[in-house]
Order: sequence, then C-alpha cells, then structure tokens
Amino acid sequence: MSHTVKPSKDEDEYFAREEAEKLRQRAFEQRSALADSEREALRVLHHLKCPNCGLNLQTVKHGSVDVDTCFNCHGVFLHAGELAKILKDEQEQHRGTVMKAILNLFARESGP
Repeated sequence: MSHTVKPSKDEDEYFAREEAEKLRQRAFEQRSALADSEREALRVLHHLKCPNCGLNLQTVKHGSVDVDTCFNCHGVFLHAGELAKILKDEQEQHRGTVMKAILNLFARESGP
C-alpha cells in the first residue's frame, strides 16, 4: 500500500523559490535576447500606461515619492523601493499607517 506524503511547509517554500528563480532567469534571458532598439520601442509604447486597463497613468506626489496612479481603474503603482521609502517617511513623520495615507490620497468621492 502506497502512502502519499504531503509536502512540508519548508518543501513548499523551497519549490516556490525554485519556481520564482526559474521565472526570473527566463525573464533575464528574454530581456537579454531583445535588441536595444526593440526594448526602447516597448518602453515608449508602454511608458506610463496602466497595466490593468491600458489608459494613461498620472503621477501623484506622496511625500518624497512619485506614485503612478490610474484614475480610470483606481490602480496605484510603485517602482522598486518606493513602498519602503513611503514606510520610512511615514515612520519618520508619525503620520499614521501607510494604508491610511494611500486610501486618503486616492479616496474617490462617493456619489454618482
């Protein structure tokens, strides 16, 4: 009689890290394969476009960070390191939680 053994949490985490590394490596290979001119054309085509709905993103200043925002689908997009900077700014200024600040910054008016 064979028993199936459920993977441990450590095994799940190991395989998740392995899969993430494979995806990172594949993305690196794809990026390396694209010619500089192709990369530039893609950058220009997608620069400041919402990844959710495709409309133009607007840059809104939040403290020392420029936050890319879509006023159509209400998406909020940060670049690498910007969330950490917002957290640091919040901590230094004792203004409350980051989520509260983001919600206040991008709160929609209720109504028609």
